Amino acid sequence: DLSGSIATPDVKLNLGGEFIKESSATTFLRQRGYGWLLEVEDDDPEDNKPLLEELDIDLKDIYYKIRCVLMPMPSLGFNRQVVRDNPDFWGPLAVVLFFSMISLYGQFKVVSWIITIWIFGSLTIFLLARVLGGEVAYGQVLGVIGYSLLPLIVIAPLLLVVGSFEVVSTLIKLFGVFWAAYSAASLLVGEEFKTKKPLLIYPIFLLYIYFLSLYTGV
Repeated sequence: DLSGSIATPDVKLNLGGEFIKESSATTFLRQRGYGWLLEVEDDDPEDNKPLLEELDIDLKDIYYKIRCVLMPMPSLGFNRQVVRDNPDFWGPLAVVLFFSMISLYGQFKVVSWIITIWIFGSLTIFLLARVLGGEVAYGQVLGVIGYSLLPLIVIAPLLLVVGSFEVVSTLIKLFGVFWAAYSAASLLVGEEFKTKKPLLIYPIFLLYIYFLSLYTGV
């Protein structure tokens, strides 16, 4: 006749200098080698990054590039080469999407057209630049072409105001296209092209004419 009782082991944990008595279930798991189930992983600092940092979005950098594109004159002192040498994806994408939104006029197809022309038009400029001996990456061309749509976004409200004046409207369109093409060409067409510069400047100019035609509904 066996009788008696088994007392719960008095096991204590040292947490931060304070001793805390373990429960029976915790002690049971530890005695049978399942203590790893009770372990708590420390938070990884990499998992606590802000969303913008996680997506590699630098708003200050994007804002600076926007100013470089909208004010392409060298006398203003901007380091415009940062648009080409430090390409990003989210800034140009936001510009292209915004241009697509203001180009809708009830035609949702134009959005896909503008994004397609941005991607494949940039690819055409990239291939032509490489054939002509330029040292430029596709990501750089994609970023410069995308950011350089900003002048067309700037003239869009003006076209709504002076739309009834055909001559003034045409002049504003030409100004916007030249502004955008100059901003892009001054970054992409370097000295390495020498006498071949017109062969790259011309398709860039045509590309922005096509962008503007999508906006005006031609």
